[in-house]
Amino acid sequence: VQLQASGGGLVQAGGSLKLSCVDSRRTSSNNGMGWFRQAPGKEREFVAAIDWRGGSTSYADSVDGRFAISREYGKSTVYLQMNSLAPEDTAVYYCAAARTSAASKDATWYRYWGQGTQVTVSS
Repeated sequence: VQLQASGGGLVQAGGSLKLSCVDSRRTSSNNGMGWFRQAPGKEREFVAAIDWRGGSTSYADSVDGRFAISREYGKSTVYLQMNSLAPEDTAVYYCAAARTSAASKDATWYRYWGQGTQVTVSS
């Protein structure tokens, strides 16, 4: 598994962005996947997760209803659609592949991590 996140950028509050996470080795189609973020001076926090089939998702309370995680079944690409962005969403966003087909809110559940993509939301 080799993950690369992209799609970050600068957006005004209320705007939208869609992040992508591609596994260049295409070996994570059976792995649960997650998105995490880390703001300056803060610890990394869970954002969203999805199981290998895409049938089970979970979200942090802070993004529930605004963000949507998805994946194409049988493929090694995961997306994070982010709507109604707010300045507090500013962070580096990381995708991660789990050790198993399930996903989790716990960062220790994940074995592989991408390099991160910066999301900046201006007020």
